[in-house]
Order: sequence, then C-alpha cells, then structure tokens
Amino acid sequence: MTIRQFLLWTQHDSAGRRAEAASALARAYLYGGLDPEARWEAKTAVTALLDDASPLVRRALAEAFANAAGAPRPVVVALAQDVPEIAALVLARSPVLSDADLVDCAAIGEEPARLAVAGRPSLSPMVCGALAEIAGPAALRALAANPGAAITLGSLMRMVERHGGDGALREALLARPDLPLDVRQAVTAELARSLSAFVVGCGWLSAERGERVAREARERTTLGLAEGAAQEERRRLVAYLRRHGQLTAGLILRAMLSRQMAFTETAFADLSGLPGERVAALLHDGRGQGFPALYRRAGLPAALEPAFAAAMSAWREEADGLAAEAGPALSRRMIERAATACAGLPFAESHAIVALLNRFEAEAARDEARLVARTLADEAAVAAVLESIPAALIESYRQDRIRIAA
Repeated sequence: MTIRQFLLWTQHDSAGRRAEAASALARAYLYGGLDPEARWEAKTAVTALLDDASPLVRRALAEAFANAAGAPRPVVVALAQDVPEIAALVLARSPVLSDADLVDCAAIGEEPARLAVAGRPSLSPMVCGALAEIAGPAALRALAANPGAAITLGSLMRMVERHGGDGALREALLARPDLPLDVRQAVTAELARSLSAFVVGCGWLSAERGERVAREARERTTLGLAEGAAQEERRRLVAYLRRHGQLTAGLILRAMLSRQMAFTETAFADLSGLPGERVAALLHDGRGQGFPALYRRAGLPAALEPAFAAAMSAWREEADGLAAEAGPALSRRMIERAATACAGLPFAESHAIVALLNRFEAEAARDEARLVARTLADEAAVAAVLESIPAALIESYRQDRIRIAA
C-alpha cells in the first residue's frame, strides 16, 4: 500500500478507521524502510493528522510514537501538549522530548501530564526542580518514588515545604535510600506537626501540650538520625535546625544528657562559630575552665549554664570509666547532677529548667523500664522452653558434652 493510499484511508468518515490508518501510517514511517520521498510524504501525512477532531486518531499516533527514538519531533511535541490522556503517553516515555520540552509541558499542562513526567525512567535535576516547584502531591509522590530521578537537595526541601503534610509523600521520601539527613529531619518535623494537629483537633490534648509532645518526639527522632551520621551530614543537619529555629538549648541539653557528644560538639561549633576541634577541646577539658566562655559565645540561655556544666562534668567522669553506663538513652545520673546544680537557683529562674529535667528523668526511667521488661520477658521465654524439655534429655545432652570434652 502506498503512502497516498494511506492518505485516502485517513479521510474515512469513521473515526475508528481513521485511527487505524493513522497507526498504520506511523508504523510505516518508523519501520517501513521508505525512500526519502515517501518518508517525507508520510511525515507530512502524520503531521496533518494532528488536526483530526477525534482524539482516537491522535491517540493512535501517540501510542505508535511513544517509545520511538525515530519519531518526528514536531509531531511528538504537539502530542505532548494535547489533552491529558494523549499527552501522558508521550510524556511518560518518549526519548524525543528534551528537558526543555518536559519542563514546558509540566508548567503549562495539567496534573496528569506532570504525573507522567514524574514517572519517566530517567529525570534530570532540572526537570525534577521544575516538578518540585509546581507539581501537586500525586506527581511529587511519583517523583519521590522514582529511582531514576536525580533530585537535588534544594528540590527535596522544596517538596517538603510545599506538600510535607501529605503522608504518602513523606513515606515515599523516607523510602529513598539516598535521602540526605537534613531532608529526613524536615520530613520528621512535618510528621510531628501533622500528628500534633491531629491529636489537638480530636480534643485529646490541649494545643500547648500537643506542641510539647510533638517537639519532644521530633527532638528524639533528630538525635536518632544524627547518631552515627557522617560529620558533613551532621553539620548540614545542625545548620538546617538552626535556620528553622529547632536548634534549641533544650535539644542540645538532651543531646548532652544522651551522651551524643558528636552532635553536641557540632551544635556548639555552629552557634559559636569556632572550629570543631577547638570546641571539642573546650568541652572535653577536664578542668572545665573553657566551657563557660564557650557557652556564652554560643548565646545559650544563662539560666541553663549550671545544668550544662554539671551534665558535662558527669559525662567526663563516665568517659573516664568512673561511672560508665551503656546505651544512647538519657543518662539518669547526668540528669540528677544537672538538677542538683540548678537546685540553688531562684525559683523564677529554675522552675522551667527543673521541670524540663524532670521530664527527661521520667523519659529515662520509662526507657529503662522497657529494657528491663524486655529482658525479663526474654528470660521467661527461655525458661519456659527449658522447662518443656524432659530432664532425661537434658542429662543425656550433659553427659555427651562431658564425653566430648574428655
């Protein structure tokens, strides 16, 4: 069949027959081995079919050209700007479209078009950045779940800023294996905010208590993220916390009382502007002479200085092996030392500090209780298994072990 015969077929009254002709003409252009003149005629014909009033015809062209690297670029670009169900076919797969085409279609298209772009096998930072700025939650979820998307730190942060309240988006972001620590913290903060709003909205907690619970949960998660992180990641995390007003004296005190000295040093270095090595030397100075100057330079509340100094002194003793305790949880011994240091302060200055330390102590006690309960449960389970074994079998096993040892 010649190209001119295909053209006659495309003039049929039935939209279905015209769509069949469009599909056949597109395949002939791509795979028919046409000579230059016939190829030009075929290209002209499929371009003219873009004006067909029936979406069936244009959809047939989109399906034929979606995966083809040899598809005529003007036709593919036009199809990418068609109605959403047609545009999505080429936006999702066409290798002909450039980054500029994709950004333009995402900017002027509807959400289904952005969703199609977000799911492409490979996406450049430029396209990801455009989607981060304009796409809705559904497209951003697809983008976050796309392992071939090269999303920059700035774009990830923008996604959280715009739609961090969407739970499915948070889940998709947290599932990314390469998610930077500061972005993970931003997602955590959004989760804490959403949970606080939920419990307050349900009337389960007052607004003030909901905010406190959310803040303390966020702080615990922050220190969990920071634990074991690389130095550069930890610096970025601390810088993010400071920019967003989350690098509070309470968080730094919690880090110190949890023995997370790497985070504590990074926080003091960021607040004081001193090099990390200098900060570490001042914090770990056994005489404690440099700590007051470091504390004041960091701009932390003067009322909390005795608590910090006492906690640091207790930590130095633990580090020297005088009263070592294992684990990353809050140290009750350090909390007690800090509370004792604040006992002589005027009530107006100490009541908020003591209340904070009391909450820390309650949290530490609960953590210890959970650990003990799990240990007792494990021991009980082992004992139950042993009791279920016949005594004769145990004795036989013991005698076999004696013979082997002999």
